[in-house]
Order: sequence, then structure tokens, then C-alpha cells
Amino acid sequence: ALPLCYFATQSEHYTQQPFPTLHSLDWIRLDCTCNFQLNTTKSYINMASRGRVQELNANAEVVSQQDARRVNVAAAMGLQAVLKTNLGPRGTLKMLVGGAGQLKLTKDGQVLLKEMQIQHPTAILIARTATAQDDVTGDGTTSTVLLCGELLRQTERYASEGLHPRVLVDGLEIARDATLEFLKDFTVPKEDALTDADLLSHVARTSLQTKLDADLAATLTQAVVSSISCVAEPDTPIDLHRVEIITMERKLGSDSRFVNGIVLDHGGRHPDMPQILDKCHIMTCNVTFEYEKTEVASGFFYTNADEREKLVESERKWLDERCKQVIDFKRSVCTDGETFVMINQKGIDPLSLDIFAKEGILCLRRAKRRNMERLTLACGGTPIHSLEDLTVDMLGYAGQVSEVSIGEDKFTFVEQCRNPKSCTILLQGPNPHSIAQMQDAVRDGLRSVKNTIEDKAVVPGAGSFELAAAMHLQQDVARQTKGRAKLGVLAFAEALLIIPKTLAENSGFDVQETILSLQDEREATKMPIGLNCSTGEPMLPAEEGVWDNVRVKRQSLYLSTVLANQLLLVDEVMRAGKQMGAPVEGDPMDLRN
Repeated sequence: ALPLCYFATQSEHYTQQPFPTLHSLDWIRLDCTCNFQLNTTKSYINMASRGRVQELNANAEVVSQQDARRVNVAAAMGLQAVLKTNLGPRGTLKMLVGGAGQLKLTKDGQVLLKEMQIQHPTAILIARTATAQDDVTGDGTTSTVLLCGELLRQTERYASEGLHPRVLVDGLEIARDATLEFLKDFTVPKEDALTDADLLSHVARTSLQTKLDADLAATLTQAVVSSISCVAEPDTPIDLHRVEIITMERKLGSDSRFVNGIVLDHGGRHPDMPQILDKCHIMTCNVTFEYEKTEVASGFFYTNADEREKLVESERKWLDERCKQVIDFKRSVCTDGETFVMINQKGIDPLSLDIFAKEGILCLRRAKRRNMERLTLACGGTPIHSLEDLTVDMLGYAGQVSEVSIGEDKFTFVEQCRNPKSCTILLQGPNPHSIAQMQDAVRDGLRSVKNTIEDKAVVPGAGSFELAAAMHLQQDVARQTKGRAKLGVLAFAEALLIIPKTLAENSGFDVQETILSLQDEREATKMPIGLNCSTGEPMLPAEEGVWDNVRVKRQSLYLSTVLANQLLLVDEVMRAGKQMGAPVEGDPMDLRN
């Protein structure tokens, strides 16, 4: 039996509780030692709370009140420290090493949070929230983690002095709403974003330069803008699945390019078929050109070799008639040096391939379904499911079709399409590490350009919004807020400065001097002032073409504030789940005996 202790509260009511057995929390590291003093009311309440949980579950482990808040703040700041050095164009890379020695180089916050093995429950909660930000908007993962961690750090200063977390939460919500309203006035409307190629190039370059070096980002910027311009239609949601990203391990990253058409990851299956064709009619079909098994359980029986030969001839005759239909159709549509390409989703047997090769037709068999859908979008035409009543309207067109072999892999380029609604970004690099890094960056670049077109507005970048919003909160909102909630507003304003501070720190400049110069410039000009990461001087982001997405800023502000509020209001962390190991001996709820 546990020893009993008697204690009294301020209201002089006496209770009796067993003194709880302390267990170590293997997933929590505390920076301070918890001293339980029986001569203070706060210690009595903590012990009473732990005792109540211990009565319900003898294996429970509890961290209460200030200790619980410190645990959450320490976890948020730890995750913030990991991602802090990645922010901005001058951020550093992280090398992720797997259990089997796999390597991955990246500075993308979303990739880091998904690939890292995180064990702390609070850090897991923050990581999931930040990756949800990327799933919704395509960017802003690192900013969300930094802002959430800084909000908890700033509010911990006031909470440690005795200010109730609920008062701080009220102030943070006031500051968040005021910042979102300020964001509406800070945005720059761009109603003609779809036709403004310069704006789209600046947005794509801003996103790509935070994850790639400047030269490679400049190369991929044009590919990203061309891809979005190809698939985008006015007043219609942009479907990024129409943009195919193909990777090839060859040449250099600077050799990556935009393909005005489709790149198929397979080629022809006959050595005599042409490898380069011009002025091509594209026939996309889902028709079999090989022997098929019956759909029901049936069989053919023969008694001698002659009957077997007749059976084979009848099957071959059926396939030859199909091949003849395609050849006759090709001869009727191809004039003046035009050529014919057939891409089939089903199989083509070797004899049929030989017939088509003699006619100069390039045939691709067993094409992937996703490629078939994109082919009709890129080249035009319609999918053909029957060889009856073929017309020219069913065919697509491509200026050139070529086959490229890289080692044992074959790729077919369908290029120079007339009015493509689907396209390809070809990424090339000397090793898998650089290709994976480019692939992650291109996905973010595509999402940033898509967001700009759909929002029809942009936000000046380079930390200008966070700087202006912080000054607005300090000078206007805080003065209008009455009571202790004003401290939450001031904490929010200080937390917003983590973005320009981190940009300055990652660029190698003095943080305090840089922030003061930016604030002085903002105060003097009343214009959006950002940080030039190359010189450390204030700049106008609009003149330099540094733009961020409106929805990314809005979502990051909302998610980080909600998460910080929830963690601030946690006053007890307990491990008291059902799966706690072996049952306690003599437990009346144990029904296994």
C-alpha cells in the first residue's frame, strides 16, 4: 500500500490522498527539476491531480500545469531550431540519413517534417499541422513552424510571471484577426494574373530560389510558367495533374526544360520502326492486336494437326484484318510527307508489330492509362475503342515524335502539339539527390503560380508583410486593446518578426541592426519594405519582383495561432492510455484470469 499524506488547502478542507509514485517520461525532456514542496498550496493541488489520475490508472504518468506548458514550449522551440536555418534563399541544406544508409539533401520544410522520425507528441502535432499547410496551399511549412514556436516562446515569458494562459489566448486572437484584416489591405490585386507573364515569372522564381540555387531556379522558372500557361483556362480551376514531371538521370540540372507535349516512359517494340517522325497523326486507341483468352471457361479441341492449323489460321486472319484496317486508314489520312503513330493501351503481338513496321508506323503498346488521358489533352483527338467507322477527327497531331534511349530505358517525346492542354517538365540531373531536390522545388513552384492566378492578388515578400504587420500591431492595435489582453497582442507582434530576423540571420547579417534599419525605413516611407538577402539593405519587394501568395500567408497565420493557443491551454500532459504494458497484479478490472 502507498503511504498516505494529509494536507490542507486555503479553504481549510482536509482530504486524504495516496502519495503518487513518480515515473520517468521517456518521450519528454524537462529543462528544470520538479520540486514538490508540501508547504505550498500549488504543490498540494498538483499532487491531488496526480493522485486522482493514479487512482484511475496506477501506470499513469502525469506532468501538470507549468511543467506541461514548459514541455510544449520546449518541443515547439526544438522543432523551430531544426527548420530555422532553412528559411529563405540563403538558407542551408539538411542531409537526411535513413536506417539503411539512404541519403536525401533538402531544405524543403515539408520534406523534412515527413521524412524525419519525430517521437515527441507535441512536436508530432506541430509537424502534422505544418504539413497540412503544405497540402492545402503548397508552401509555408517552415514559416508555420517558426511562427508557432515563436508565439509559444513569447507568451511563455508572460505566463511564467503568473499571467493566465486564457488571457494570453484572448490577446493572440485579437492580434490574429487584426493581422488578417491588415493582410487584406497589404495585398496587391492582380486581376490579369493569367496573362501577366512577368508577374508569374517573379512568383515562380521567388518560390524556387528558396529551395534551389539562383542559376538553376532561373532555368526552371520558365518551365514552370510555361506549364501553367499551357494548362490554365480563364475562370476554371487549374488541374496540376495535367503537368507531367519526368526525370532522367543524365546531363546537368541546367539541361532541364519544358516540353510542349508529352514524354512517355516507354518506346517502340520493333527494331525496324522509325525513331524520328515529323508531321505525325496520333492514334490513341484501346484495341487489342493479339490473341485473347475467352471470357468464359471454354476451350478448343482438335483431333489432328490439320484442325490445329486451321484454328491458328483463323485467329491470325482475325488479327490481319484488324491490321489492314489501320493501314488502310493510315494511307487515307497521310499526305504530303505526313506520318502515323499508334499508341495502344492494350497489347500488340510480334507479327502485327512487323506488319506496322513495314508500313512505317511507329507503334507503342501497353501505354499507361495516365499517359493515354494526357495524350488526348495534348494532341487532340479522342480515344478509339473500336476500329469500325474511323474518321480523321479521332486523330491527334504532333509536329514531331522521337524515341530516346538512356541505358535500358526508352522514352518517347511527343512534341510541337498545336493546342495542348497537357504538357511535361523534363528534369535532368547527374544523380538522384539533385533530381529529387529539383522535383520537390518544381512542385512548390507550380503551386505558387497556381495560387497567384486563382487569388488574383499577391503579397510583397522578403519579410515585408511580417515587419509591417508587427509595427501595425504595436502602434495601433495594442493601443486600442484594453487590459491584460494587450500583452498577448504585443507577444504576437514580436513573434511576427521571427521571419525577417531569420532571413537576416541565415544571410549572415546582424539581426538587431538589420531589423532596426528595416523598421526605420518602413516608418519613413510607409511603403512595403523587405530585406535584400544579398546586401542586407532595405528594399522594395515590388521593384525586385519578390512576391508571396496571399493564401499561404493567411493559412500560416491562422494555423500557427490556433495551434499555439491550443498548446498554451494545456495544463496537464498524461500518459494514461489503455495500452500501458502488463496489468497491475490484483487489478479488479483485469478479466484475463
